[in-house]
Amino acid sequence: MAHSQKRSSSHHWLKRHFKDEYVKRAQLDGYRSRAAYKLLEIQAKDRIIHSGYSIIDLGAAPGSWSQVAANILYTNGQPNSGKIIALDILPIDPISSVHIIQGDFKESETVEQLYKELETQVVDLVLSDLAPNVTGMVALDQPRAIYLCELALDFCHNVLKPNGTFVVKVFQGSGFEEYFRNLKSAFQRVSTRKPKASRKESREIYLVARGFKN
Repeated sequence: MAHSQKRSSSHHWLKRHFKDEYVKRAQLDGYRSRAAYKLLEIQAKDRIIHSGYSIIDLGAAPGSWSQVAANILYTNGQPNSGKIIALDILPIDPISSVHIIQGDFKESETVEQLYKELETQVVDLVLSDLAPNVTGMVALDQPRAIYLCELALDFCHNVLKPNGTFVVKVFQGSGFEEYFRNLKSAFQRVSTRKPKASRKESREIYLVARGFKN
């Protein structure tokens, strides 16, 4: 019975996925996933990416956010003074002018790779679309998600330049309010965004934190 329910759920997900307007648009526009339109909407509203920026993209697979950032940073495929580093535990196919690191952000060795690639350079923007492997049990999934958000914020304290920007995916629930307060203490202003490409039933929202105080 459980196997039949799982198969039915998978069929429903696939049917919804291929009918999704953002999936279709991503295929037409050459983006690797529908997530590109979340960042594009945030960019249109908040103008977080500018030519010449140094950007870290955490939880980057399959790479659509790095694609969006690269399209803004680089003109006619020619890199300028900007830099993009994309990281994920999953492999990411090469993206022109984007340095890719495969590793677990929870592991110190992976973070050391990021620091090594940055050398002593501070960054203008940290993007975090990190999310845990979900079990479907909120009591387990929510603390894991908040933990990843906390790690990303800690990382900002080490690499983000003064007045820099941090965009992070957060799931509403236990730990959210405290995390939001921590963001507000570290940045001059924090805005909440729910892009149209984010499914309505999802608890995910994006926090755009600007004016890093460090």
